[in-house]
Amino acid sequence: MAREQLQVLNALDVAKTQWYHFTAIVIAGMGFFTDAYDLFCISLVTKLLGRIYYHDNGDAKPGNLPPNVSAAVNGVALCGTLAGQLFFGWLGDKMGRKRVYGMTLMLMVIASIASGLSFGHSAKGVMTTLCFFRFWLGFGIGGDYPLSATIMSEYANKKTRGAFIAAVFAMQGFGILTGGVVAIIVSTTFKSKFPAPAYKDNPLASTVPEADYVWRIILMFGAIPAALTYYWRMKMPETARYTALIAKNAKQAAADMSKVLQVELEAEPDKLDKLAQEQKNSFGLFSKEFLRRHGLHLLGTTSTWFLLDIAFYSQNLFQKDIFSAVGWIPKAETMNAIEEVFRIARAQTLIALCSTVPGYWFTVALIDRIGRFAIQLMGFFFMTVFMFALAIPYNHWKHPDNRIGFVIMYALTFFFANFGPNATTFVVPAEIFPARLRSTCHGISAAAGKAGAIIGAFGFLYAAQDKNPAKTDKGYPPGIGVKNSLIVLGVVNFLGIMFTFLVPESKGKSLEEMSQENEEEEGSGAGPDIRAPPV
Repeated sequence: MAREQLQVLNALDVAKTQWYHFTAIVIAGMGFFTDAYDLFCISLVTKLLGRIYYHDNGDAKPGNLPPNVSAAVNGVALCGTLAGQLFFGWLGDKMGRKRVYGMTLMLMVIASIASGLSFGHSAKGVMTTLCFFRFWLGFGIGGDYPLSATIMSEYANKKTRGAFIAAVFAMQGFGILTGGVVAIIVSTTFKSKFPAPAYKDNPLASTVPEADYVWRIILMFGAIPAALTYYWRMKMPETARYTALIAKNAKQAAADMSKVLQVELEAEPDKLDKLAQEQKNSFGLFSKEFLRRHGLHLLGTTSTWFLLDIAFYSQNLFQKDIFSAVGWIPKAETMNAIEEVFRIARAQTLIALCSTVPGYWFTVALIDRIGRFAIQLMGFFFMTVFMFALAIPYNHWKHPDNRIGFVIMYALTFFFANFGPNATTFVVPAEIFPARLRSTCHGISAAAGKAGAIIGAFGFLYAAQDKNPAKTDKGYPPGIGVKNSLIVLGVVNFLGIMFTFLVPESKGKSLEEMSQENEEEEGSGAGPDIRAPPV
């Protein structure tokens, strides 16, 4: 039987959409804008780094990052993100969402600037310092995942909570888009100011000395939106659910939310004391009670995020390789270094504009209408379909006349990733776990996703190499080829469909209803069955 809810929490659940909701979306969302920019902008400049620091005189092809260096540069931020998600997720439940929120942002600002200032003139010096600072950049980014999701879920009303959390995550699309736009602007400016011949015409002159500034400017730009958001993050009050349910300060929770909601709220310390004395809601993460109530939920959120990110990050970080393979980006030797940055950025910007960004906002518009479960299942299904549609007739798509069709199909996999599991895997863990474990469990789920991203980033780098040793990138062993790599990703997406059935539907329910925190002591065994979603 459901207990009478604390007035302050009930007021948040039933509040009409107000200005503070949009303010919270922007404040939390700008962090995600920065996260996406910082994580994905590296893929725009890895080819340039290879030309600058790994050029061999007399080589027929431009310099390329060696396999171990490329894997480190692309993947080290993901490793930092995984560590940050676990650490800051746990810290957010221990110290409070707001107190930790500013730390992550400052870390991102400092590490973004430091990444662009990577010192030394030797390849080893620059790459080592770049990887070091990108690890800590990822560490800060990692904290943003559980904290932003938890803060937004705890501020939102239950009617439009899914849309608000998804809107925060949708800022990731604008971050990816902005990364492409910034790279286009910077590369266009340098290209016009410092013209250079194609590599095949003059290998040494094709990479002008000023090209070293291009990648540094692109990486450092990520510090600007993070720095602009810091002040507003520090002005946000702590969430009422943390203050009331974890810090046990009913008076402060009521005072904070009275200002936010602009209504008078009663503190209700007696009701909170009664809630605090109940043993039923004091179980820990590694208890049998947590396993009984939320074990399958945590397995569902971790497995689906893990599988989704294998496909999503391998696609995003290595778009340039796929576009080159089908001929949408010209052969590297036909361009100079800065021209190549421009071409890669233009291709990724078009994909982001036409599929990535719209996909996120379709989720925002529909998540509270058709539910999380339906969107996630549909997204995984269509990602599977389009991945196999690209992979099986791959030789057909390589034909020059069919390249546009390939790009459209490839873009559709991005659309359904974002109008699908890439958004819902972020939303659901912030809604279904108890308040005192919410940030921790979201961090664990997100870290499982980043483990998948690391596998996707490192694995695809090697797997996508041609089976013919003569056609592989310099320094790489033969792989299974792009076609077989896409088939593997299709299978991964199909597994995502299967594991989605472990994730409960949280549409229209309060956070306490989903976590069963509002059940009476004697009714603990008779709580609502939320293990399986409606099908």
